[in-house]
Amino acid sequence: MAIRVMLVDDQVLLRTGFRMVLQAQPDMEVVAEAGDGAEALEALRTTPVDVVLMDVRMPKLDGVEATRRICGAPGRTTGDDGPRVLILTTFDLDEYAFAALKAGASGFMLKDVPPDELLAAIRAVHSGDAVVAPSTTRRLIDRFAPMLPSATEPDSAELRRLTEREREVLLLVAQGLSNGEIAERLVLSEATVKTHVGRILTKLELRDRVQAVVLAYETGLVRAGGLT
Repeated sequence: MAIRVMLVDDQVLLRTGFRMVLQAQPDMEVVAEAGDGAEALEALRTTPVDVVLMDVRMPKLDGVEATRRICGAPGRTTGDDGPRVLILTTFDLDEYAFAALKAGASGFMLKDVPPDELLAAIRAVHSGDAVVAPSTTRRLIDRFAPMLPSATEPDSAELRRLTEREREVLLLVAQGLSNGEIAERLVLSEATVKTHVGRILTKLELRDRVQAVVLAYETGLVRAGGLT
């Protein structure tokens, strides 16, 4: 079945360009478009959507609040089969994009992303992965971590839900390491690392690795500029 995509952007020309790229793919279909977050929420009531390409700065209802309403329902975690949100922003380090990640978006990309990277990102988000590259995640968090509430003690209630090994894996995820790199560092199989990551997301009620990184900084496990 084709991946059902919704385009949400107040610029018609941008939506047209994205639609042309997506519609040329045999495994994708643009099923809805909206000019702001309010229109997007209205369309989602009647149109099944797998992935929402969401602009951040829009009139009426911006992409952050729209993302929060789409992804932030109580109890909604990574196992939910509702629509996933991929933020498209003009600026690489955009505080609004960061807020959208906290609200539940599965990642963010720049609007001038090459078509093949955009298509790969949509497929990744649809499969349940996050699409923020590790290096980009580090730069994003390092930029905005000082704005987060600082934790005086990294042994927070959230972290106490994890085993020592899961905490160790979370620390490496927060540093931007891939599953393969974590496996090599801890002398584990990549499948075992993937299992640990899945358990971390379940225990902490997170949707993906991006939110895991955010939580690692919020709880004080990792701080901007280095480890605790």
